Amino acid sequence: MKPKLLVNLIFDGHDQRSLDLTIVDHKSAPELPWRPHYRVWSIAGLDTVNPVDCTLHYSKIEPGAGAPLHTHTVDELITVLDGCLEASIDGKKQIVLTSQTMVIPKGKPHGFKGVGPDTATTLVFFPCKDGSQGTLYLDGPPPAIYKK
Repeated sequence: MKPKLLVNLIFDGHDQRSLDLTIVDHKSAPELPWRPHYRVWSIAGLDTVNPVDCTLHYSKIEPGAGAPLHTHTVDELITVLDGCLEASIDGKKQIVLTSQTMVIPKGKPHGFKGVGPDTATTLVFFPCKDGSQGTLYLDGPPPAIYKK
């Protein structure tokens, strides 16, 4: 018996129906209103093109910009693709370099900012459809997309 072949569907910013497998071109993913000098694009989870039960964001964080101290009711993974971040997790500050991942358990207070001369590029993963559900900001406002 032959295995079922999956069909690749490249999301290029146009309205398309999802098939078995969707390939997302980060350059054409929808940008979300976020924070000054901190840009975010939705790869999966906040749209109807990629209806999955998780969230993946592609981000560019300029030096000095970032996220204030907050918690989530779900785990979070932040992988630094380029540049570096200064992270505060549960009161401890650390530098997160290119090719490193912050593993943040649910409920742990954390925040971060870009450091160094270059803009940091990250992938952020949440195991739920909207990563900001159940987020409590301990210091500072939520991103623009979540302001009421």
